[in-house]
Amino acid sequence: MAVSALTGAATGAVVAGLDQLIVEMLLPRIGTAPLWIAALLPIVGLAVSALVLQRADLGAGTADEYLRSYHDSSHRLTVRDLVIRMTAAIATLGSGAAMGLEGPSLYTGATIGSAIQRRLPRPFRNADHRTLLVAGAAAGVAAIFKAPATGAVFALEVPYRDDLARRMLLPALVAAGTGYLVFAAFHGTEPLFAISGQPAFGIRDLAGAILLGLIAGLGARSFAKAIRWAKQFARRRIVVRFAVVAPALVALFVVSRLLTGESLTIGAGGAAVEWAAQGDHALALILAVLVIRCASTTAAIAAGGAGGIFIPLAVGGALAGRFTGDAVGSLDPQLFTVIGVAGFLGAGYRVPLASVMFVAEATGQPGVVVPGLLAAVAADLMMGTSSVTPYQRSPRLYPS
Repeated sequence: MAVSALTGAATGAVVAGLDQLIVEMLLPRIGTAPLWIAALLPIVGLAVSALVLQRADLGAGTADEYLRSYHDSSHRLTVRDLVIRMTAAIATLGSGAAMGLEGPSLYTGATIGSAIQRRLPRPFRNADHRTLLVAGAAAGVAAIFKAPATGAVFALEVPYRDDLARRMLLPALVAAGTGYLVFAAFHGTEPLFAISGQPAFGIRDLAGAILLGLIAGLGARSFAKAIRWAKQFARRRIVVRFAVVAPALVALFVVSRLLTGESLTIGAGGAAVEWAAQGDHALALILAVLVIRCASTTAAIAAGGAGGIFIPLAVGGALAGRFTGDAVGSLDPQLFTVIGVAGFLGAGYRVPLASVMFVAEATGQPGVVVPGLLAAVAADLMMGTSSVTPYQRSPRLYPS
């Protein structure tokens, strides 16, 4: 437990530094840059990322690397690879590509935890070799989202499509808590998404939540298929990749500006969530922005970008939620925007429990749990056996 706490603290400190560099220093400069520079910067950053990874003969995966190491004890996460992938992640995310910092944060924590456990064999001689791997991953997610319960549950839930890695629960909880505390010491405790008021719901909203879950499950299933294609495409030569990706990214940026007047293809997606939660938008426009955001993330992955897809899934859920809420006439569009995140994210990564935890912690609104659960369950059922990652396994074949 003590070493798990230290792992969490170290992870929280590193993630706080990454957040300061990318979110506080690099991304704000894109917002003040001329539009033509904002449109081209993600392409430049993705090209740098692809070249760095190619030179080191590494893939761009971050969360996938955690899952590979979890299921394959011979697949080690090394500090050398961490430095290279973090360099690629800074180039990807700092240039405004439509991916999130949670993948690199999870990978950072998992690598730190794995390295510590390998160097301290005696205290862990009777423990699972993945104990600090999971604890570090939990700390990374807890820190970047300011959501300790989400971090612990996500790290335990994501290795499998329909089960939890229960044996590492206590170390994951401890590391998630200390990771959150260290990160919050630098960046405060404000919720990730600011939701005003107390969203209320009735029978009509609960029925709408189930409908939203079905829609989110279908959307996440399509998005997962696109992401798996993009990961395969990213194995091609860099010239081939960017001949396709570069024009696509510019076109998506231009279309976003023409339709909304905002650069909604830039960054992890916070601006898109705010856009979805506020104002009156035509249903066709909301649907168009959903497609644009998913396409932007898919293009970034296809180019070889190093980043997370947790937040892009959450953004897709917010847009799907606003679309469904307006369609059924919800009295509070913010409610459906939030529970859409639970459905889309839970289905895409096959983590329904973590997704509901996330919307409660990231918004500071525990009242969204009940409709969020309904949406998450419906979406997970609609998802079938699909997932955004090929590294999740069945606990019946691969017991933890």
